[in-house]
Amino acid sequence: MRILGIDYGEARVGVAITDALNITAQGLETIQRNGSDKVVLRRLDEILANYEVETIVVGMPFHMNGTLSERAKITQDFIHKLKCKYNKIKIETVDERLTTVEAHRTMNFLDVNKNKKRNIVDTISAVYILEIYLNSLQNETK
Repeated sequence: MRILGIDYGEARVGVAITDALNITAQGLETIQRNGSDKVVLRRLDEILANYEVETIVVGMPFHMNGTLSERAKITQDFIHKLKCKYNKIKIETVDERLTTVEAHRTMNFLDVNKNKKRNIVDTISAVYILEIYLNSLQNETK
């Protein structure tokens, strides 16, 4: 069973998934929201049909001081939709602070073309969100 990571954004939603053993996280894709969660949920239906997913992890946007951001309420509404639609799948959240910064740092290090950055930054952020979650699971077992 795999774990799916989501970086939920206003324009785009990054998606990442673990390998079958939940050891590594790989970027899957970036979904263009087109102003509607229906587009995202439809694509998630297709992804979930192709992978056995036991947990969905969504990045929760906090301010640097630890308080919830304005975007957090919108993210919480999206999580509610996920819980209603996928009620047999565990839905978790992780603090996503600085994941986008790290994604940009990674792309700069890899010298990614600036025109391509916009299309992959959310997917890379989703990978970081998933890695944060995987690390928290490892810390629980120690």
